[in-house]
Amino acid sequence: MSNVFRVDSARSGSATTVSFGERFQSSGQFDHIFKEGMALVERTASYLDGPGRKEAKTLTGGAGVLYATESMRLTTRLLDLASWLLIRRALREGEITDEEAQKKRRRVKLQAFGRPSHVNGYSELPQGLRGLIEESFALHDRICQLDRAMSRPEAVGVGSEPVANPVAQQVNLLERAFATKAS
Repeated sequence: MSNVFRVDSARSGSATTVSFGERFQSSGQFDHIFKEGMALVERTASYLDGPGRKEAKTLTGGAGVLYATESMRLTTRLLDLASWLLIRRALREGEITDEEAQKKRRRVKLQAFGRPSHVNGYSELPQGLRGLIEESFALHDRICQLDRAMSRPEAVGVGSEPVANPVAQQVNLLERAFATKAS
């Protein structure tokens, strides 16, 4: 999916290019997701350093190993999400160029490790950890969708035509079809 669309106006004959990425980054929606992501990072750190540490000590056998594994995956996932958010904010604030943002983004791995809810022993993990894991995957899914929508395809570059808006194309076809029948 491209983040650049050309909206054609049949009435005026002009086209306007709309960049989803630029509009989203400067919106209140981005600010909301940014705050939500950073708050989740803080809550997770507080949990893992406090109540989570105490709860982990009560686990025995495989549940202790699973806790260590899932808390490490959670931390890694949140670091990647926070990096993505910070790159996007830095780009919006003009602290880095688009080229620098793309270079930094390539280093961020938004990988979706398998959901652990089906792993044997997952239900034995403390509810606090399970809740944070679920929240992190929900945020991960949203950010991955945004990343796909905001990423620049290699085909759209300097001198390339932006992707035409398919809805506008269909409206134009309908207007032309009805215009010829009325004549």
